[in-house]
Amino acid sequence: MENKKHSIYILLTDTGTLFTKMIKWFTNAPYNHVSIVFDDELNEIYSFGRKKPRNPLRAGFIREDVYFGTYRYFENTRCLILKLEITEKEYQNIRKKIETFEMNKDMFSYNLLGLIGILLSYPINKNNSYFCSQFVAEVLQESGVHLWNLPPALVTPVDFFIHHRFEFVYEGKLYDYPFLDHKLLENAKKKNRIFELINPLRFIKKLTPL
Repeated sequence: MENKKHSIYILLTDTGTLFTKMIKWFTNAPYNHVSIVFDDELNEIYSFGRKKPRNPLRAGFIREDVYFGTYRYFENTRCLILKLEITEKEYQNIRKKIETFEMNKDMFSYNLLGLIGILLSYPINKNNSYFCSQFVAEVLQESGVHLWNLPPALVTPVDFFIHHRFEFVYEGKLYDYPFLDHKLLENAKKKNRIFELINPLRFIKKLTPL
C-alpha cells in the first residue's frame, strides 16, 4: 500500500482580467492563478479566489467549477496543466487538508497583503488568510510533499511553472482542453448566454415605475 502512487494536478490560469493583470505585475509570471486538482478531467478543483464571478474583492477558499463557476465568464482563459506523482500517504494527507478547509471554509479570507510580501521577498502571513499559490504550496508542504526551500507565502505561480518534478499535460485555452465534458460545456454556455440576457432586463424592471 505504501508503494501505491497517485497523481494530482496543478491548474495554472490567466483569465486576462484587470485584477489578474495586477497580480501578474506582483508575481512576474505568465499565469497568475494556481489551483490543486484531483483528476485530469478537472472535476475537482480547489483554490483561493473570487467567490462571486463579478467581484474579485470577495474572495476566499473555493471549490472551482470550470463549467458553471467563474471561468464561464472568461471564455478566453489560458491555462497550463501539470501533473505530480505522489505516494499514497501524501495523497491521503492532501485529501485531509482539503477536507479541513472545506469544513471551515467560511473562516478563510484572501491574503491580499501577502502579494505585497512577495514583492518585498518577505512572507506576510495572516491567520486563516491565503492567496492561491500560498494555499497550494502549504497544502503540499504540510502533507509531506516538499518542493521548495521557501515559506508558502513566498511561493508564486512561476515556481510551479518551472519546477522539474511537474510533468507537462496541456497548455492552451482552458475550453479547448480535450478531457473536458464538451456536452456539459455547451449546456453551460447556453445557460450563461440566457443569464446575460435576463440580468439586464431585471435591472431595467427595477428602474421601471409600477
